[in-house]
Amino acid sequence: MGMGRAGSYYPGAERLISPLLHLLVLCTLSSLTHTGESQVQTPQCRIQKCTTDFVSFTSHLNPSLDGFDTEFCKALRAYSACTQRTSKSCRGNLVFHSTVLGISDLMIQRNCSKDGPTSSTHPVIPIEPCNYHSRHHQASLPGTRTGAPEHPRPTYLFCGLFGDPHLRTFKDHFQTCKVEGAWPLIDNNYLSVQVTNVPVVYGSSATATNKVTIIFKPYQECTDQKVYQAVTDDLPAAFVDGTISGGDSETRSIWILEKSPGWHVEIHAAYIGVTIIVRQQGRYLTLAMRMPEELAMAFDETQDLQLCMNGCPTSERIDQEGHLQLPMLGLQQARFQQQARVEAQRGLFTLESASRKCREQLEVKDIYFHSCVFDLLTTGDANFTTAAYNALKDMETLHPKREHWHIFPNSATGLRPFSLLLIALLTGFLITVLL
Repeated sequence: MGMGRAGSYYPGAERLISPLLHLLVLCTLSSLTHTGESQVQTPQCRIQKCTTDFVSFTSHLNPSLDGFDTEFCKALRAYSACTQRTSKSCRGNLVFHSTVLGISDLMIQRNCSKDGPTSSTHPVIPIEPCNYHSRHHQASLPGTRTGAPEHPRPTYLFCGLFGDPHLRTFKDHFQTCKVEGAWPLIDNNYLSVQVTNVPVVYGSSATATNKVTIIFKPYQECTDQKVYQAVTDDLPAAFVDGTISGGDSETRSIWILEKSPGWHVEIHAAYIGVTIIVRQQGRYLTLAMRMPEELAMAFDETQDLQLCMNGCPTSERIDQEGHLQLPMLGLQQARFQQQARVEAQRGLFTLESASRKCREQLEVKDIYFHSCVFDLLTTGDANFTTAAYNALKDMETLHPKREHWHIFPNSATGLRPFSLLLIALLTGFLITVLL
């Protein structure tokens, strides 16, 4: 197609910018009027409501698809009819008159007839069957589908695993566990997530994650089974079958984003409303995920072992209701210094230096800060500081409730002052004797 005929590919496409600019101006003016309503607009003048409805009628339209002109003109006629109904109460309102002129201009540009069908009061917005948010968000809007029952908007849950390892469950319980070997974080009808944990230092029961396996189960026509697997030093930007997405060519139902090659990937499963972040920090992996509650609860009694859902078994807990047994860590770490003499790159942190190191990236002394101190005292590996920081940021990105972001240890579960003093004295004394 020649350059001279580019505008004929879609009739009127070259003029689409104009109506969009008009729409932007009208919406802005209406918004400004609303903020100063007592000075400019009486409560009876409902020009802002007319503009809001017009935006609702047109927000889902795609100029590149057939039928755009017809639907756009129907929305303009509905816009015009709305302004006529409120014309008496808007007499003398500058925004109202600007809107009427703008509608007239738009109808001329789009060759819209003044007579004809108009958009319904509650437009039917197409629902994408392979997009969880689309399916449930539209169902929650009143009147979007005639005769359809209204549903509450879906509730999302968050789960995270990082460090030695520290687990934040769907119920916002925070635990530190051993869980050496392979353990399921998630196991329901839609998704399985398994992690493998290995000991991090000699003489300590703490472990860290070196392998993550995620299985997205087949779902209707949206996707076949997709498997993602990451191990230390191999954080791929593709599923095990070599693909980076699933679904048809027009609508992806699942895809992988590589945020930082070899260090940070995100997996978006739109068909079930799931987002998963996997990172490598130092020699170990971290994981954070968000999932709709109704799907997370879709499992039977044979799938009850899920760390994200029920937490770690009591026998696998290192902490006692959140209180980390730090005095023993001083002894374990000193014994590790004596028996293994540590790799050259690992330094021995004191309580003071570990706290100072964690404060460099974690300003709030919440459970992520205390987990960072625990990890440095346990391993001597400064990479765990960044792991705790990234875990906090991933939680803030995915957790649906801001008011639940920070968990602070109370007097029964925090790092007690006496325990901290004992750690410092024991660690300093043992280092002096053993070295």
